[in-house]
Amino acid sequence: MYLKKSTIKKTGRTYLSIVHNYWDSKNKKSKTKTIKSIGYVDELLKEFEDPIAHFEAVVAQMNEEHRADGSTETITIDKNEKLEKNNDSRKNFGYAPLSKIYHELEIDKFMLNRQRNLDVEYSLNNILKLMVFSRLLEPCSKKKTYENRWRIFENTDFSLVDVYRGLSKLNKYRDDLQLHIYEHIKEQYGRNTELVYYDVTNYYFEIDEPDELRKKGVSKEHRPNPIVQMGLLMDNLGFPIAYKLFKGNDNDCTTLLPVLKEMRRNFNLGRIVVVADKGINTSENIYYNLKRGNGYVFSQSVRRATKELKDYVLKDEGYEWFGDEYKRKSRLQPREIEVEENGKKVKVSIDEKQVIFYSKDYDKRAKAEREPALQKARELIK
Repeated sequence: MYLKKSTIKKTGRTYLSIVHNYWDSKNKKSKTKTIKSIGYVDELLKEFEDPIAHFEAVVAQMNEEHRADGSTETITIDKNEKLEKNNDSRKNFGYAPLSKIYHELEIDKFMLNRQRNLDVEYSLNNILKLMVFSRLLEPCSKKKTYENRWRIFENTDFSLVDVYRGLSKLNKYRDDLQLHIYEHIKEQYGRNTELVYYDVTNYYFEIDEPDELRKKGVSKEHRPNPIVQMGLLMDNLGFPIAYKLFKGNDNDCTTLLPVLKEMRRNFNLGRIVVVADKGINTSENIYYNLKRGNGYVFSQSVRRATKELKDYVLKDEGYEWFGDEYKRKSRLQPREIEVEENGKKVKVSIDEKQVIFYSKDYDKRAKAEREPALQKARELIK
């Protein structure tokens, strides 16, 4: 394999690709196969100081790996060697399907290419693989993950300190890696992003004082510790598209627009329908989506609805039953929302489809969730 440099006569731009020459025995002539199309040198300069030198090194590494694949190795076994007492030498193959997907998405190549620009001795790719496989198969702390590293058939020749240091290095490539995975999922398996789901969760940190990112906020686990908010966008199958972190004291409803704007810019999303819970149901979020031709499906609390909507919900008229446990009705309803335009609050009229449903399963769950609070109230009034 070698690095091919093609100069476009019209523009004078140079395009790089990795190619391989081979002999076509059927047609009795030499042919060239493109292994990987890389891009224009002027665009690559944004990421690499010397793109040509960088990718020549990549090709050299690929050639070396290719030669190694065809080589033989000798394994020497000491028949008299005994296992140490209490030493568990079992290895697990459960991560093999995950490893297949990891390589199909070319995450390994992404990490190896980025590592060439870093002055570190440990392998970022090996650290990331350990973190990913462990998080999916047996979620635990980074320290515990490192202690269990021997369970997989991978090179884990790095220290716990390397793991912690590697996380900050990985964070540097966070956005690029998300885009890389998005594009490779679309290319390898296909994906539909016309319908996207958005959710917000948070993580608490056991630290003495809040900092710039980790702030006191409304914890999903009702913890008093500083938290970080995470907004996650998923496709119609529930596979993550991308995520974004926010300060712990940012309200859930303020996180949607920054995520959508960034995703629209970086991922070139077309028209989408955003599905989210009532925490995201604000006039600003609705108006932003409608202005861009998007759709939305937001849940709405009946308890906090207008009197007119409550009356419509409670009327039996219009409901259609599906079996004995689910009923539904809907209407197209004009609605006035207040939004900010050019720094001023203005009222905008929209037409909104409202879908009301009743589910016995949901009813039972809601009653079970309310029961502890009701029981506590009963005890107080005895």
